[in-house]
This record gives sequence, C-alpha cells and structure tokens, in this order.
Amino acid sequence: MKIVSPLLKRVVYPSFAKAGVFRRAAAAGLAVVTYHGVLPQGYELADEVFDSNLLPPDVFRQQIRLLKARYTVISPEEMLLWSEKKLVLPPRAVLLTCDDGLVNNLTEMLPVLEEEGVRCLFFVTGASCDDAPATLWYEEFFLLLLRAAAGSFEISSADIEISGTLAGRDQRRALWWDLVKQLSQLDAAGRKAFLDAARVRLRTDSDAPFPANDLPSQRRFRLLNRSELKQLGSAGMTIGAHSVSHPLLSRLPPELARAEITESRACLEAVLEKRVWAFAYPFGDAQSVTPEILVMANDAGYAAAFLNWGGGLGAELPPFAIPRIHVTASMDLAELEAHVAGFYSSLQRHVGRNPRDLWRRAQG
Repeated sequence: MKIVSPLLKRVVYPSFAKAGVFRRAAAAGLAVVTYHGVLPQGYELADEVFDSNLLPPDVFRQQIRLLKARYTVISPEEMLLWSEKKLVLPPRAVLLTCDDGLVNNLTEMLPVLEEEGVRCLFFVTGASCDDAPATLWYEEFFLLLLRAAAGSFEISSADIEISGTLAGRDQRRALWWDLVKQLSQLDAAGRKAFLDAARVRLRTDSDAPFPANDLPSQRRFRLLNRSELKQLGSAGMTIGAHSVSHPLLSRLPPELARAEITESRACLEAVLEKRVWAFAYPFGDAQSVTPEILVMANDAGYAAAFLNWGGGLGAELPPFAIPRIHVTASMDLAELEAHVAGFYSSLQRHVGRNPRDLWRRAQG
C-alpha cells in the first residue's frame, strides 16, 4: 500500500473526485469523520508532524461544504436513534466527530459548524469536568522533549527509567512515542510524577508548556474547562467521553482501564446533567484497543464506542468498534472523499485491516 499511496493521492483520487466517481459509487451506510480541532489564528506550528491533526480554518470549512454538497451530514442524535433501530439513515450519511476537547473546538471550530448549520459529536476527557486549566499529558511531554537541549539525558521516576541522547526532530518524535507507550502503563499520578522529573532532568526554562500570555498556544493546547464545556453543549453540540486522562488503554492494567472508561462518563454526566451515550477510545488505533477494552465500553453502559481507523461508507459498524476516518492537515478534498465514499477502506479490508474482526474477537 505504501508504494501505491502517492499514485492514489496525486492521480487517482483527484481524477475520480472530479469525475464524480466517488459520489456515484458510494455504498450505503454511515461514514464517521473525526477531527481534532482547528488551528487558532496566530499560532506558529510547534512541529509540522505533531500539529498535523489540526486543520487551518479555511480547510475545515471547505471540507464541511464538500460533505454537505455531496453527502448527508446527520446529527449525533440521529446516529443514536439509528443505533437503537428507531431511524433509517439517509443515503450517503456522514457523522462529524471531534476528539480531545481542546479550547479551539469552542473558539475556532464551533463558529464554522454554526455558520454551516451542522452538528458535531465532541469527545472530551475528564479534565473538562474541572475548572482548572489542563493540557493533554502526552502533548505537554512532546513540547518538553522538543525544547530540551541536545545531548545525553537520564530520567527516573515511577518505576520507569530512560536514558539516551536527544538529537534531531525525527529522533525526538520516535523517542516521544516510545515513552507514551511506556507511560500509559501508569496511572495519571504516575505520569505526572514522571513529567515533573523530566522537567528537572531536561533543564527546561519553565514548568509551563507555553507562556501564559500566548493566547494562540493556549487555544491550541489547553483543554476545555467545565464552563467552556457547558458552552459547547449549550450551543447544540453533543458531548461524548474520551476517558479520564487519555492513556493507551491497552497498556493499562485492566482495573485502571475500566476506571478510565466508566469514570469519564460519570463525571461528564454530573457536569452536563444529561446522558453521555458515546465513547471514543483514546488514540483509537489497532494497537491501543483490544477486544477486552471493547467489552469494557459495552459494560460501562454506552450506546456506541468509536475507533479512529477503518471508516467509510460500506464499512461494517459494530456498536463498540465503530470505524472512523481520521482527518489530518495533509488530506486534501479528493482524498477525504475517497475515504468517505469507502474507496480507501475497501482497499484496507483487502489487506486484512477490518474493525469488524476486532469486534468478533471481543464477542468470543
């Protein structure tokens, strides 16, 4: 697939999109699209790869208009009614979702959604149940590694010891992801202790991931607090759970993984005073979600739970392994449509990547 991908992206997708092939060949069903936010005005990219999950506002608007023009964008509540067999989906149905609950979901993303007249299912972490400002631990750790001086280092905390040499950006990204996997074995307190130790050992200038007066970075990295979460809900958007602290659930001991899933729902329902029926697995790829994790989401009382891969029209939709299309800044309109129409996911299924298989293993 890697060999053919550039040809698909540069030649096949644009040709098919221009000729209307995707729209005419789109299968029935539901395509779920997932975003992570919109880049705030004035924000300077910390890292081109790291920031690629967020879209420029004009690109986000173009994508929403494409989906409205060629497909049927449904509301989260329509998706819930369909899952309960109380509603038949319209042809070429598309659901919009957004993960993590960054402040830019409210300040940059919501205005576009309102102007375009569409609704979105926002998945937020337990941090949004509190008033205190917070950031995602793994994003804060990446910024720490990115800004640390080059050279050898050693960090020891919470039964995890690492040492090595900080060099170029590619090497730091690889080191960061390896550490995300290791730190996901700890509870939130253990990860915080490690981060505190890393600040000391790496001799960074400040405990804060960005200056307090840097508003664009605040909107890029800070999570919604309790008041802002209520604003998002009051604007007609639907809120779902995204775990308490966003670890790789597959790396946690089972009792901690279960708590991440169940407690996030409880705290959000207490804040919003309404049912929270949807869950999105943190990271949501095939390595972070196991059949055992799917069972936990089922047991927690959600109506649906979402992965972050395998989506597109025509894909099977297991209730606790619903596939989604992960949109990145490098995905142009033609490639997005290839995913939504189910063209890309059909190719993936031919090489053995199918969320359905994960759900079948969960059922025993």
